[in-house]
Amino acid sequence: MHGLDAIDRDDCLALLRRGGLGRIAFSNGLHPVVVPVLFAMLDDDVVIRTGPGEKLVAAALHQTVAFEIDEHDPGARTGWSVLVVGPAEEVVHPDERARCDALGLEPWAGSARDRWVRIRSHEITGRRLHDSE
Repeated sequence: MHGLDAIDRDDCLALLRRGGLGRIAFSNGLHPVVVPVLFAMLDDDVVIRTGPGEKLVAAALHQTVAFEIDEHDPGARTGWSVLVVGPAEEVVHPDERARCDALGLEPWAGSARDRWVRIRSHEITGRRLHDSE
């Protein structure tokens, strides 16, 4: 038998602080877009490193975006997901950029990714699917 439980904010933040690969969802003006991104945490907010393009435009427009991470075990039929919803903004203040640079988040993609986008964590929710036996 399996169950679904809410994950509290502190546990969601602990999962987010692992960093790694997640997905950001935003609108490009025509339709929703979901793309994988590497991320880290700055305080309680998600930060991603990017270059010119749609993610940076979304940040410049202060769009409300969604960011999601998850993990699952298909064999055990268990897993969890964490969702962050909030406005995106480009990190432009030199002190904040320095803090982002200090996170050591290195892009996997070959092109220049020297801009930072911060997703303010106005809403953080999580769910865990587990074996209830």
